[in-house]
Amino acid sequence: MPFFSIIIPLYNKEKYISNTLKSVLNQSFNDYEIIIVNDGSTDKSIQLIQVFKDDRIKIFHQENKGVSAARNKGMQVAKSKYFCFLDADDIWLPNHLQSFYDAIIKFPESKMICNRYVTKINNKKHLKNSFIDIANDYEGYISDFFKSSLINRIALTSAVCIDKDVYENISGFDTQLTNGEDTDFWTKIALNYKVSITKNTTLIYNQISDNISLSKVDIINKKISNFKHFHEFEIKNPSLKRFLDAHRIFYALHYYVVGCKKESLEYLKDVDKKNINFKTKILFQLPPIILRYLLKTKSKLKQYGYFFNLYR
Repeated sequence: MPFFSIIIPLYNKEKYISNTLKSVLNQSFNDYEIIIVNDGSTDKSIQLIQVFKDDRIKIFHQENKGVSAARNKGMQVAKSKYFCFLDADDIWLPNHLQSFYDAIIKFPESKMICNRYVTKINNKKHLKNSFIDIANDYEGYISDFFKSSLINRIALTSAVCIDKDVYENISGFDTQLTNGEDTDFWTKIALNYKVSITKNTTLIYNQISDNISLSKVDIINKKISNFKHFHEFEIKNPSLKRFLDAHRIFYALHYYVVGCKKESLEYLKDVDKKNINFKTKILFQLPPIILRYLLKTKSKLKQYGYFFNLYR
C-alpha cells in the first residue's frame, strides 16, 4: 500500500499538466500513487499524460461533473491512508511529500497538514505568503486556524495533506458548490480536527489564469456557499465569524459589482458590522461601473507584480 495518494482533478489543462506531473515524479519521497481523475476533458490533456510510463499513475474517467466530484472520486479509489491534492496547473517542489511525511511523524494528532507556498502571479514574479500569528520558521499545531487564515489561506488545496479518517468521517467536497468548495471543506476539517503547518515552502501556486470574472451570467450561474451550516459554530467562535464574514463580504461585493443587489444584500445581512472596515464600506458606496474598473485594474496590476487587497 502506498504511503500517499496524490489526487489530481483534470479538466482541459493541456498547457500545464505535463509540468505538473513531472513535479510529482521528481519528488524525493517516492512511496505514492498518482490518481488522475479526468473530468470530461476535451483537449489533449489525456494524450499528454499517456506519454508518462509509470505504474504509479492511474487514470479514471468520468463525464464532466466538476472539481469537487473529481476530487471525491479520487478519495473513493485511493489506497493510502494519506491524501494529497494537486491542481493540474500547480507545481510541487521536490521536498513537498517529504515535508508531509516528516510532519506526520512529528505531529501525529494532526489530521490536516499544510505546507507553505508561493503564488505565481506572472512568469517572473512569485509572491511569498505569510499568516497571522504564525512565524515564518514555525512548524507545529495551529492554535487559531481561522484567525491565521484571514489574509492568506493556510489551507491551499495543492498544499494540503489529510488523513483518510477525515474523508470517512465528514465526507468529501460539497458537489453542490461550484465556487469556494475547498474553503467549505477545510473549514469543516478545522472545526473537527487538529491542523498543523510545516516551515517548508514546497508549492508554486499558479494564479496567472485566475482572473476575476465580472460577467453577470458567470457569477449568477455559480453555486456559492451561504455558510449557514456554520452558524452554530461561528456564534461561539469569533475567529470563525471574522473568517466567514470576510468571505461573505467578498461575494457580496462581487454580486454588487455586476448589479445583483438582492444577492449582495443576502450575504451582507449575515455580516457583523464591526467586521466591515472603512475601506470596504466606501467600496459599497461606489457605483458598480467604478468598482468594475477597479477590479480590472487590480487584475492587470497583479500581472505586472503589483498586488493590493480591495477587501481588507
